[in-house]
This record gives sequence, structure tokens and C-alpha cells, in this order.
Amino acid sequence: MKKEKLKISILGCGWLGLPLGIYLARSGYIVKGSTTSTEKIKTIKQSEIEPYLLMVPDSLNNPENKEFWNSDILFLNLPPGRGNKNVEETYPCLIKTVADKISDSSIQWVIFASSTSVYPENGGIMVENDVEENNFSRPSGEAVYRAENVLKEYESFDCTIVRFGGLYGYDRHPVNYLAGRKELKEPEKPVNLIHQDDCVRIISEIIGQQKKNEVYNAVSDGHPPRRTFYQSAAEHYGLEAPEFLENVPSSNRVISNEKLKKDLDYFFIHPNPMDHTP
Repeated sequence: MKKEKLKISILGCGWLGLPLGIYLARSGYIVKGSTTSTEKIKTIKQSEIEPYLLMVPDSLNNPENKEFWNSDILFLNLPPGRGNKNVEETYPCLIKTVADKISDSSIQWVIFASSTSVYPENGGIMVENDVEENNFSRPSGEAVYRAENVLKEYESFDCTIVRFGGLYGYDRHPVNYLAGRKELKEPEKPVNLIHQDDCVRIISEIIGQQKKNEVYNAVSDGHPPRRTFYQSAAEHYGLEAPEFLENVPSSNRVISNEKLKKDLDYFFIHPNPMDHTP
């Protein structure tokens, strides 16, 4: 199938899905994007993306969304959300509902936006096989890992899993959540972040290189300590610097991106979050 004829649906045209859709559309793909906001329909349409108002699971089977599922590839960008009670159970069930719909459609390949929260907090350098069941960094980590396994069970479509680190870039920076806070723990904990530009380009490379049924860690090269990173970022953005506790132990988890760089021959646009790019 010719590249310009390939149809890609993006379930979740938010902070990551919308710029991804714009990039893919400009690269010659036919792109369809969903949103839960009627106000965002116009924005998506103006971005050369076919817009669909789609709530999961309420409007999965809405006839108005029929063409959304008429694609070759689905980028599944549906995070578990914060403060979700029993997320370890509810989120995999939600993903299964979506997967059942995918299985009944023309979609042949799912690219799932997962998270590095599937890895334990300690253990040094983490590669793709280092998940330890019953030792997740937080409940959402267990939830997304279970969701990964749900998707892998389906034989009707291929599935590539991308475990993103902390997302930042442009109007989103993690220092905004910590500015001015006191007595923060784990000052020496390495950060595992990735810029929006790299997220978009990595997904595009996975599609272009047809990297099906793979698992990738998507994290930038640099892993500065939390205190160094956040205090530097606060100074850069003119915010009150956060204060960290002294002489307290810090976890030492560093997420390895070596498989992604090798398989995709990928060089990061923003390799070091200390550069404080937009």
C-alpha cells in the first residue's frame, strides 16, 4: 500500500495526539482524530485531520464514528487518568472494550502509548524486559502493564507498545507542579523525560519503518538528578525554586532508550532535558 494512501486514526487528539496528527498529515498520510470536546472539533479539522467526537466507552459504536475505525493503523492514546480508583482493574477493562472494537474493524496495527511507570523504582538501568509483576512504581504502572497484555492477546491486529517517560515541551513542563514546594524527597533520583517533538518523531519512525509487535522505551538520553533539574528549570522559567530534603535516600531508576535508538537508528531532537528547550 502506498504511503499516501495509508489511513491512521488517533484515539485521543490531546497534547500529544494533535501534534502527532498534524505531523503525519503533513507527511502524506490520511489522518483521523478523535476528541471528547466539541470545541476542539474545529481545531482538529483546521489541522488537516478528519475530526470525530468520540467518548470511550459511551460512543464507541456511534454510527457517526464508523469511518474513524476504517483505518489501517490506530494510535491508542488513552491514559488511565489521575485519581482513578481501582485503576488496576478499570483501565485494562476499558482498553479491552476498545480492543474488541478494533478487532471488529479494518485496523490491522495498534500503536499503544504506554508508560515507564511499569518499571520498579529501584534497580538501576531498566530495559524493556525488566518489568517485575507486583513491583510497579505506582498503581497506574500496573494498570498500563495489564493493558499492554490485553492488547497482546488479540490475534486480529499487530501491536507495538511505546513506553513514554515523563512528557514535556512547549506549554507543559513538570517544574510547574513543583515550583515553590518544600521538603521534597529523592533529590538525587534521575529524571526520565521526553520532549513532545521526540514523541511525535518516534511514532512517525515506527510507522514508517513498520516496527510491528515491538516494545520500546521512549526516554531522552539525559537523566539529571531531580534537584539539579527542577531548580535549574525554575531559574530558567522565573519560578520559585523547589526545595529538597538533604541526606535522604533516592531511587536510582534510569530508563534505557538503547533499543529504540538502535532499532530505529534514531537521534533525539532534544537529548538532554537540562537544555530547557520550549
